[in-house]
Amino acid sequence: MTRSYQAEEWSSGQRCIVDLRGSRGDGAPARSARRICLYSHDSFGLGHLRRNLAIAQELLRDEGEFSVTLISGSPVLQRWDLPERLDIVALPPVVKVAAETYASHDPSKPYALTRERREALIIKTLRTQRPEFLLVDHAPQGMNGELLAALAMLRADMPETKVVLGLRDILDAPETVRELWRKQGIEDLLLNSYHAVIVYGEKHLFDIAEAYGLGSRLAAKLTYCGHVVAKPDQATGQPLWQNDPATPKKTILVTLGGGADGLFLAQTALEAFVAAARSDCRMMIVTGPLMPQEQQKALRQAAVSAPDIAIIESTTNLVPSLRAADLIIAMAGYNTCSEIIEARKNAIFVPRTAPRVEQLLRARLLAALGLSYVVEPGPELLQRLSLCIKEALDAPPRDEAVWQRFDLNGARRTASCLREICP
Repeated sequence: MTRSYQAEEWSSGQRCIVDLRGSRGDGAPARSARRICLYSHDSFGLGHLRRNLAIAQELLRDEGEFSVTLISGSPVLQRWDLPERLDIVALPPVVKVAAETYASHDPSKPYALTRERREALIIKTLRTQRPEFLLVDHAPQGMNGELLAALAMLRADMPETKVVLGLRDILDAPETVRELWRKQGIEDLLLNSYHAVIVYGEKHLFDIAEAYGLGSRLAAKLTYCGHVVAKPDQATGQPLWQNDPATPKKTILVTLGGGADGLFLAQTALEAFVAAARSDCRMMIVTGPLMPQEQQKALRQAAVSAPDIAIIESTTNLVPSLRAADLIIAMAGYNTCSEIIEARKNAIFVPRTAPRVEQLLRARLLAALGLSYVVEPGPELLQRLSLCIKEALDAPPRDEAVWQRFDLNGARRTASCLREICP
């Protein structure tokens, strides 16, 4: 059973409401398992949520070892098929409106009040749970510094709690990360408030200590665990389409992640497919739950005259469709790339290049490893994508040795790292 502790009621009514005070008189949960809290600010897209759920699933694999609470600000958390025995603290969601700038997901509520409620709920959760671990995803300070008060509280009142940062390898252009971390004092924060840093990547592919100019003391805290992805036994189900044996067609799957900034790719892929006039193919475009309704409507109108194009709003389980597709066109978010490689599928990545170049750097890296194609945004994108689709559809399967160049055991190794930090 998944339990949820929440700042606001979920209208879906799909989750059981549990009193944050717990079941013991002193307010602490009555559990013998080691308690761990995962924090994920989740201000944009689905990547943070999916990565944390993969880690939570691994931590919960052996019943009774860990008790896991996910503190998340994802606006789509209530739609997701959550792991059994995972407890949820749902923070009031926010939306990212510019670099390091946020607003309340509910426009009727002032951002200052939303941030205050999030900060208070984080502190209350940690005081109640008194976890052995706090695993922070991606943002050492939390969203707009909302984690700083909690980190200070842990240092003063709960020094036994091990605080660990889980960091995806590529964050942005190295020079941009160096400057931002210098302004925010991130290196000092990591040295003084964090016991360890787990890197969800591989040092030989992207050395963050070198790229981000980290000192030797902080570099000594780094552990590279490989890329995090939900394993095959954690995802079952059917693809979003059915094959007609009488008229077999190859399937091109276009996935936009959360979809908030994926319209450019959906439109370009649709136009490229129409221009190619491939009668042996069909295209499925999954817009994502965060694409605005007016953009989805525009895509559906554009696809009306193309019978072999289907527009699908979203799914909480894309993996079966990834495995069934013949070619995948996607942006180059961390989780999307990892899931596609885990599925051993041919892919074309068309990365976004603003406000960060993270996706561009990742797409170039994967193409250099021979794992995928990359078509960078810019002039004549439609023509270049059309040519790449033809090349990718006609290419032979990659050798298994190529896929082995990318380590996808990050979730399992993260759990092992936590065991070693606090045996």
